[in-house]
Amino acid sequence: MNRGIPVKTAETIGMAQRGGSVFSHLKLGNGAVGSLIGKGEADVLIGFEPGETVRHLPFLKKDGVVISTSRPIQPVSAMIGSSEYRVNDILSYLRKSAPNLTLIDSEKALQEIGNAKVLNVLLLGAAARSGHLGVSAEDIRNALRERMPEKLWEVNDRALEYPLG
Repeated sequence: MNRGIPVKTAETIGMAQRGGSVFSHLKLGNGAVGSLIGKGEADVLIGFEPGETVRHLPFLKKDGVVISTSRPIQPVSAMIGSSEYRVNDILSYLRKSAPNLTLIDSEKALQEIGNAKVLNVLLLGAAARSGHLGVSAEDIRNALRERMPEKLWEVNDRALEYPLG
């Protein structure tokens, strides 16, 4: 928005308060019509959890980019024993189905960064560096600095610039 790019957003929050998933749509650019992204239309899919990333793959364009953590968060059904959560199968499926995939060991990254609360910035930084997000890491840095106290700038910079391999 700071660069004059039109932005449209929508969230599907549903059962988030009870441990369900949240799916946020973000459209950038003059051609953005409506706030929801249709199936096969997303340039970038950012996933905070591999199972949820797989669940939303149908929204990705054929040549789209996927940025996801590799850290599983078991759904309630797996925790109570009514279904299995096989993270290795999920990660294997992601690797086969998303040719432009970046998997991030978020546990390791956040430990090295020194703050578990910057996962969103870590993922945004990776997405920005992919070149497909429509904004740069510097754009994100500037927006964060406008909205956060100075004491949080350094940790967010480390998350934004974290080397991914």
